[in-house]
Amino acid sequence: MTDALAVTDGLFFREMDQASAARRLADAMAGCDDGELFLEYRESEAISLDDQRIRSASFDTNRGFGLRAVAGEAAGFAHAGEISEPALARAASALGAVRAGHAGVWAAAPQPTNRRLYSDANPLLEMGFAEKTALLMALDAYARAKDSRVVQVSASITGEWQAVQIMRADGVRVADLRPLVRLNVQVVVEQDGRRESGGHGLGGRFGYERVLSEQSWQAAVDEALRQALLNLEAVPAPAGEMEVVLGPGWPGILLHEAIGHGLEGDFNRKKTSAFSGLLGQRIAAPGVTVVDDGTIADRRGSISVDDEGTPSGRTVMIEDGILVGFIQDRQNARLMGVAPTGNGRRQSHAHAPMPRMTNTIMLGGAHPPEEILRSVKRGLYAVNFGGGQVDITSGKFVFSAAEAYMIENGRIGAPVKGATLIGNGPDALTKVSMVGNDSAMDPGIGTCGKNGQGVPVGVGQPTLKMLGLTVGGTAL
Repeated sequence: MTDALAVTDGLFFREMDQASAARRLADAMAGCDDGELFLEYRESEAISLDDQRIRSASFDTNRGFGLRAVAGEAAGFAHAGEISEPALARAASALGAVRAGHAGVWAAAPQPTNRRLYSDANPLLEMGFAEKTALLMALDAYARAKDSRVVQVSASITGEWQAVQIMRADGVRVADLRPLVRLNVQVVVEQDGRRESGGHGLGGRFGYERVLSEQSWQAAVDEALRQALLNLEAVPAPAGEMEVVLGPGWPGILLHEAIGHGLEGDFNRKKTSAFSGLLGQRIAAPGVTVVDDGTIADRRGSISVDDEGTPSGRTVMIEDGILVGFIQDRQNARLMGVAPTGNGRRQSHAHAPMPRMTNTIMLGGAHPPEEILRSVKRGLYAVNFGGGQVDITSGKFVFSAAEAYMIENGRIGAPVKGATLIGNGPDALTKVSMVGNDSAMDPGIGTCGKNGQGVPVGVGQPTLKMLGLTVGGTAL
């Protein structure tokens, strides 16, 4: 296995030697409670096809550092797009106001680990540009040959390789090498003047072969086409309060948005979360257990270490309906008197870390999905979700269903379109009445936004039955 420290040393200590960086870091952190020098090198590419033509192609290389000093509840942050001693000296001087007059006790370093959750290899080196563009053209031809109603095909390939090193003033250094790839497919069909679309994507922290093998990309096209053709048959969704069954896997995005953000440490320390002050209390129905797990091999949201150098972990947030914990970065954990959970994440070296989810999952229960569906007299079966909005303070959410069906007398009925789920996160958890035994993860497509930063995440859940959820529809 690659020595990540050796690789990153070769990337970062050219214009500046390691000893000089350590001295500058120690000077910048004098009197502080915590902080780090975050060094990053990233290669990324994106190739997209639209209507039988390559629409765009890009390749980028970025490197730089972020320097953060933490003094009590205050934090100073400076960054630069070059890695040199003069740039680091300027950044260190800019943090003086944060630590002025503060005499902190330097926090204990993260406990090291040799765990590796994904390959060290750079996926961008696996295939040439011509091979990738030829694959996209073959994908387009395959989709059009599958069904004469296909009128438009869009697809994209994205990949990146990120190398990071975190240096602390106490001499601790942690490095990580992170691959990330993704394939997205969108298909538009037309019949009798009606156009509908369907999409599918897959990805994770591995090489391109997992998403660009013929079997993988054809399966992605098949799924996107299936959804598009299904939407041609969809009828307007009804509105009102009804029982709702959520399918396994990607519908966990509702859990991520409506519940997960409210369980991040900063929102609870500042008492701006709908869950503030409820630790140890029942906030969900019995049988509901929710974890944030950044330790699952190859998953899009997994990280061997977070962006502060703390090993990722598996944090139980809700256990059998009881709120038992939050996900934490180092600063919020110290201020709340708890241990960091390995959830200090940042978009890049130009961003400061904060508590962020990794893979947010509701654990499985005892009920087969068929039993759950049979128990519904009239309701909605939501299999796939599109966009949504959540208010962290109130917990109110609105989510649109990209694939949904009516349930009539325990049987899946007609597909519907225009269905939205409306509710309140804390209240929705109490309405879970049945938890399925078919836990599944999403296909590797999630990106989470918070305070202007985006990071890759994963979600997962089993089939769930929820009582009395409000459905917004388009049926007259």
